[in-house]
Amino acid sequence: MLRNRCFQAAAILAMVAVPPAGVPLFAAEPLPLEKLAFKNGERSLPYRLLVPQTVEAGKEYPLVIFLHGAGERGTDNEKPLVHGVPQFCTKENREKYPCYLIAPQCPDGARWVEVDWSAASHAMPKEPSEPMKLLLDLIAATMKDRPIDAKRVYATGLSMGGFGTWDLLARKPDLFAAAAVVCGGADEATAATVKGIPVWVFHGAKDGAVKPSRSRNMVAALEKVGAKPKFTEYPTVGHDAWNPAYKDPELFAWMFAQKKD
Repeated sequence: MLRNRCFQAAAILAMVAVPPAGVPLFAAEPLPLEKLAFKNGERSLPYRLLVPQTVEAGKEYPLVIFLHGAGERGTDNEKPLVHGVPQFCTKENREKYPCYLIAPQCPDGARWVEVDWSAASHAMPKEPSEPMKLLLDLIAATMKDRPIDAKRVYATGLSMGGFGTWDLLARKPDLFAAAAVVCGGADEATAATVKGIPVWVFHGAKDGAVKPSRSRNMVAALEKVGAKPKFTEYPTVGHDAWNPAYKDPELFAWMFAQKKD
């Protein structure tokens, strides 16, 4: 009888202690980004802000702009933190590379740059999209209100955000010290405009959503005008090139080493 009760107690304990498949045993610690909204008149852009762990008086810090992909659009101000941003928030990276990071959220139905992502090419729209206009205003306001090192402003983004990153560089070529573009696409005619910005381009060779040729062609266009972009193409990776890209410590070392003259 005692033996049976022990077995029953053990079974009950196992049912309580072990979560169902796919459910983490402990909740993930929230990322240390402030939840904010930038307003300009009646327009509003949700965004998250990472602040250096310690802000020293009289010291300026780099600013990173992170642009999410199409799947993270909305108004919850949560989904943009799924890919890429967690790597900027690791204990090691926050200690080695203290910075401000802005992660805005594009609304449903809109795009950072209004172009067809599946097309073989596109021409840069004359005007920025509405979310991009707000982002440009947000960047200007942040650089005015926070101790930002104007020589160390960086842009990075994935998929839809990769397109947005190229668009940012072409619209503000004098602003950025470097950029990392993951599975995006650009107007190759803008290569001469952005050739002075160090860029590292990432793409999966098996990407079925954004053609790998979008990155290959922009890299070739940059090389043609005398630039020396870095290019990493993952031979067995599909559209999720952001996974290996943002897990590469060399990306962070390279990015934060860049500084405008």
